[in-house]
Amino acid sequence: MVRIDWVDIPAGTLLRGTPTEALPTVHARYADTGVPEDWFAKEAPRSAIHVPAFRIARTPVTVEQWTRFAESTARPAPGGPANHPVFGITWAEASDYCAWLSSMVGVEVRLPTEDEWERAARGDDDREFPWGDTYHPGLANLVDLGLGETTPVGSFPEGASAFGVLDMAGNVDEWTSTLYAPYPGAPDGVSRVETWAFDPHITRGGAFRHDRDLARCARRHGAYEADLRAIGVGFRLATSSSH
Repeated sequence: MVRIDWVDIPAGTLLRGTPTEALPTVHARYADTGVPEDWFAKEAPRSAIHVPAFRIARTPVTVEQWTRFAESTARPAPGGPANHPVFGITWAEASDYCAWLSSMVGVEVRLPTEDEWERAARGDDDREFPWGDTYHPGLANLVDLGLGETTPVGSFPEGASAFGVLDMAGNVDEWTSTLYAPYPGAPDGVSRVETWAFDPHITRGGAFRHDRDLARCARRHGAYEADLRAIGVGFRLATSSSH
């Protein structure tokens, strides 16, 4: 039997993104990472967005879970420890997994939207990271941990979001179902299309190779290299609240 540890996220208002006037401050706070200010600018402006209730998996899809799919669809096995997140997965492959799992469990399983992902990470307030407003090393598997590889899912319970969702920062960067586009009212100069991206869908959360700026709830990212294993792209599941 396929079991998914769902977390119910109630309907509510997401304070999405970053206020335009706060961009210089945010950029200065992460100046040591070398991230240019225009990368943060695509988070602006701040908007209050109503997000309907939904469910999201507590942790990303694991190697063990992916292996069942691979075996049933004659795909290569991913390798790696069974309880680590699977990564190096294309957006199309992640969508195929969702379709396969939907047929197994009898309900629609899908990738979360970008707004759903941020709501699950941020909760009802304006926190900067899933766990709160202050970055603390050791609450997520990011580059400062120095491991250079994934860890078992759920290894950082103190880094949980307000709703109890785990690994929303670090370990693997996560696909969403949302195609990149500027937010309405974005600052001048924000790219209409990220032509340099390997895939046009937004990713969230950052991977083990990324710096702390990608742990921020508001940070919009993407797959900018073709080697999705090298950059650590994985995914987690979502479904409607009625399932």
